[in-house]
This record gives sequence, C-alpha cells and structure tokens, in this order.
Amino acid sequence: MLLACGEALIDLFLYDRTDSRMAAEAVAGGSPFNVAVGLARLGQKVAFCGGISTDSFGEFLSGVLASEGVDLTYALRTSCLTTLTVVSTDRSGQARYSFHGEKAADRSPTPQDLRFDLPDEIDVLTFGSYTMAVEPVASAYLSLAGREAHRRVVSIDPNIRPTVIGDLSGYDRRLMQFIRNAAIVKASEEDIHLVYGQAASMAGIADLWLNNGPSLVIVTRGHNGAVAFSKDGAIELPGRKVDVIDTVGAGDSFHAAFLARLASAGELKVGAIGALPMKSLERALQYAITASSITCSRRGADLPTAKEVEAILHR
Repeated sequence: MLLACGEALIDLFLYDRTDSRMAAEAVAGGSPFNVAVGLARLGQKVAFCGGISTDSFGEFLSGVLASEGVDLTYALRTSCLTTLTVVSTDRSGQARYSFHGEKAADRSPTPQDLRFDLPDEIDVLTFGSYTMAVEPVASAYLSLAGREAHRRVVSIDPNIRPTVIGDLSGYDRRLMQFIRNAAIVKASEEDIHLVYGQAASMAGIADLWLNNGPSLVIVTRGHNGAVAFSKDGAIELPGRKVDVIDTVGAGDSFHAAFLARLASAGELKVGAIGALPMKSLERALQYAITASSITCSRRGADLPTAKEVEAILHR
C-alpha cells in the first residue's frame, strides 16, 4: 500500500457575474490528493494522510477519496476550514488566483498528530507541494519521513507554489531536509529554476540531490518529456504529442503513474531503487509520460485509469 501525504483542497472557479451574484464551480484538488486518486485509478492500494475539514467542502473531499477507493484511515479530520484556491478571469481573459488557506485544515496537522504506528502493508510514503513548506504541517511530515525512511520508500514532489509559500529564500534548505529522507525525488524543471535560479542545470541539481540521499531523481520537462538520473547514469524520453486542453494535474499524474508502474513490477522496495535496471526505469518513465499526456488531453485534474494507459502503450 502507498500512503499519499499532503493537502486536499478546493479549487473554486468563478464564472458569470451579475450585479449581485457570481456563479462558481467547486472542484476537488491538491497535489497529494490527486496523487492518491491517480494511484487508485491505476490499480494500487492507497491511503491518504492529511488534514481534512469537517465542513461541507471537507465532506465533499473525503467523499471523493472514498468513492475512488482511497483508504481514509489516516485522514485527520478537523474543524479547521478547507483551503480554497479561487480562480477568476479579468476582462482580458487572463486567469487570476487568490489563495485562502491560513490556519486551514490541510496545514493543521502537528508532529504529535502523526505519531501513529504504520502497518507493514504500507511500504511507500509520498509527500508533495506546499504542505512540505508551511507550518506546522511541514515539520509534521518531515518528522514522519525521517522516522520511516529506513523502513519504507519515501518519494517526494516539491511541486512548488510560490503564491502559497511566499518568500522562497531559504526554501532550498527545507527541501534538502526532505530530500535527505527520500529514495525518489520527482521535480519539474520549473521547480528547479524557482529554487536554484534560471541558470541551474538539471544534471547539476540532480547530482547535488543524489549525493544527499536519494537513489533516483526524475525531472519532468513538460511537452519535452522527462529525464531520470541515478548513480548509474541518466535516461531521457521525449514527451507524447497530444492536443492539450490544460496541464492541471499533469505532474501529479506523472508521479502517481511512475510509482504505480514500479509497484506493479514489484520494484518499489526499500534498498531496491538504486539498483533498478535502466530498462525498468525506461518502462516506468514511458508509463508516467503516457499517463501525464492523457491528463493533459482532458479538462482539469482528471487522471487516467490503468486500462486507459495500457490501451495507448499497446497500440
């Protein structure tokens, strides 16, 4: 079983306005939430660990997870409100975002809240996005990752959100704390440039991270595909051409699919990541790129099923 740790939130899309009314659509979201759903749709046993409100939005989020087959044993229910990301457009059609998450449910878990014992069936923990950076939840997840790193595979995706985190100066130190406990790091080129500057090279940062703990670093490059770096070398695959509707959830789909492919092959084990054959890495990369491309061809974070991915791979 995989345990996806992090935020579950509501993306609130604002539409037509009148003098006194505004239409809106609430969509379940959050990077780790998407990873949990993606893993379930790809046939993996998965549980979600994160703060979920007891408000109406929280009931909606927990209902979606349950309907997808995600285990909610480790979801931490709280009276804190659900984080809202409000998306609207200006008169020129440009999207504008506002974030309402101070003291919200997803950032409320403390280290004490996560001092539960995990059963042996959980062999992978994933962490992602802004709950790796905001307190008190960041310290809670860092403590959990450090406690479990030698017993279970830890995979992280920083999926950096500057509008939520705020000032990124010093973020590289917090990120490195998580990296030291990770076996797998999945990051986008954009993440690397946000933290280390536009001049930073993928290979250079991958080497830095590999020398600080992980056995595998994957860098996604949007439509240009992805590169996997290990101490045995690197392998790069191109992207898959599709008619892109939007890229919402594409990185989450990639992360979920990469882990799902390794898990299905019995290769997602502590101590085994660094010894993965290049052929296994290539298959996992291709699977993840295919899953991500399907998500890009659909509106919103609508992650694919295993059947949909396999149908494309076996054409």
